[in-house]
Amino acid sequence: MSKAKFGVVVFPGSNCDHDAYNVLKHVFKQDTEFLWHKDSSVGDRNVVIVPGGFSYGDYLRCGAIARFSSIMKDVVRLANNGGVVMGICNGFQILCEAGLLPGALMRNSNLKFVCINVSLTIENKKTIFTRYFAQNSQVSSISLPIAHAEGNYFCDNDTLKELEDNNRVVFRYVDNPNGSIENIAGITNEKGNVLGMMPHPERACEGIVNGTDGSYLFKSIIDSLN
Repeated sequence: MSKAKFGVVVFPGSNCDHDAYNVLKHVFKQDTEFLWHKDSSVGDRNVVIVPGGFSYGDYLRCGAIARFSSIMKDVVRLANNGGVVMGICNGFQILCEAGLLPGALMRNSNLKFVCINVSLTIENKKTIFTRYFAQNSQVSSISLPIAHAEGNYFCDNDTLKELEDNNRVVFRYVDNPNGSIENIAGITNEKGNVLGMMPHPERACEGIVNGTDGSYLFKSIIDSLN
């Protein structure tokens, strides 16, 4: 029996919540529940997925309203206590707004919505989210879909140096699709238990859909907690 208990947050405007739930519940057969944005607690969940979409219509700016939702207060508590949190696309934006990750996601450099498959290099194979790659060293890059208009990651020079010096950049784009500083596609917090990434691993876990490269991340989490 897996020790991982997954919760998938649902905000008004989420559109990847069911994708994440399906992968965890039906593909990997994990204990998985939805967490409503008005809930005040994540309950007994020890892994929380903050999914992609357009939470609260992306009003003000992406993730700016969602960070004040009731559930996010407890997601922050969980992360600060060592629980695993993974923010995907809009979820990455929300985690930055909530202060769990540094930096911000700005409009793509071409000012257009981008929806393509991208190649990523794995920069850190020693995280909760990437341990599969350490065990399978022949895998050095993966292909995942992106779908965003505000995926241009930016931070100041001091933050960038801290991220680079402490190996907190987990994924980089091979061909930068949005203008992100230093091709950054995903980062962790200082403790390594919080990941934010713009590409969508939950959309690449079944061969019939879009390949299986995304499954490596979820396998890593599950293996890390067993």
